[in-house]
Amino acid sequence: MRRLIDALADDTDFFIEQVQITAIVFDNSDDVTVWATTYFDQEAHFFHLGLPFQQLDLLLRLAGSRAEALQEDVADALATVQEWPCLLQYNTEAAPPVPLPNVALKLSCTYPADLFEDEEEGEDDDSFDISMNADSEEAEDYDSGQPHNIFYLEDVFLRIEP
Repeated sequence: MRRLIDALADDTDFFIEQVQITAIVFDNSDDVTVWATTYFDQEAHFFHLGLPFQQLDLLLRLAGSRAEALQEDVADALATVQEWPCLLQYNTEAAPPVPLPNVALKLSCTYPADLFEDEEEGEDDDSFDISMNADSEEAEDYDSGQPHNIFYLEDVFLRIEP
């Protein structure tokens, strides 16, 4: 399975359909990350979607027959979580991926924070550097000017069949 960001021709907003939720990750903030898959150009791709809780609720309500059970999973997890982050997985036979039928998501790309550092003026030389070590193996595949495989949800559209 490929990263969705690698299949895009440019970094403009775009639409995807045939989305399946494979995991929901909560941290101790008001945001959530959804791990999902889609078919793009007839190939399976994975991506991460950063959302506020209100948008997560919207996506869960669009999950067809599984909507109510998913909302209960989220409520139970948040009520009982002892350690953060909290992970709900939907990638097994007992808990299969959650399709979003007849839904198209309009997404936008995100960029690493260090992309805009050169444009900022007056930065302290004592600032904390979280950039990747140039000698590491991952550094060869990392291009700080490229968008992440994490997206923002711009809008949700429903396909209405006559």
